[in-house]
Amino acid sequence: MKRPGVREATREDLAELPVVVASRLLGALLVTEVGGDTVAVRVTEVEAYHGQGTGEVPDPGSHARMGQTPRNATMWGEPGHIYVYLSHGIHSCVNVVCAPRGVAGGVLLRAGEIVDGVDAASRRRAAARTPRELARGPGKLGQAVRLQHPVHDGIDAITGVAREGASARLLIRESPVTAYASGPRVGVAGVAGTDAFPWRFWIAGDATVSAFRWGRGAAAIVTAGD
Repeated sequence: MKRPGVREATREDLAELPVVVASRLLGALLVTEVGGDTVAVRVTEVEAYHGQGTGEVPDPGSHARMGQTPRNATMWGEPGHIYVYLSHGIHSCVNVVCAPRGVAGGVLLRAGEIVDGVDAASRRRAAARTPRELARGPGKLGQAVRLQHPVHDGIDAITGVAREGASARLLIRESPVTAYASGPRVGVAGVAGTDAFPWRFWIAGDATVSAFRWGRGAAAIVTAGD
């Protein structure tokens, strides 16, 4: 799969901890083929999440904070697979598994620009008023690329092997994005959603980046610390 400025990702590219890998995924392309439609999203916003025993600081905002379960099992597998979870019982959200196999971690693809397959993404995202809204938020991105929980959880974005009628490929930039910002994660409750975890990364000034909002109790913690 040849595209200018990017190359196919390898497991080695993703084998470090999510907080290290996350910014490298800015500008990457996730290319999916589902139902005969190919859609490519250029990633503009991500968040890192660690699992139990991952890194020096426990991550209380992670699905894997309490250990391995059937829901988060993909996060503990080899890097390059896609962890697809259901948010609020409605939205399928897409994460790239990072860290060495057996060490839980993932990078949530929070937002992006649809660069190929705009017509297909628009059909899937009929509520989008403008092209910038097609993948502006993790649920919207998941809908646009049509990776769905639970059937596509664990799909391999390195080999591109199809599962349940879908395939995915991750292409990373040959030259990493340098003009990016970082800060608290969006809508994450408690301390995990504060400056103690500045694990959200986004391309500065990009129109597709989602709006920030505090999670439950996070703003109060920040205010109390001022």
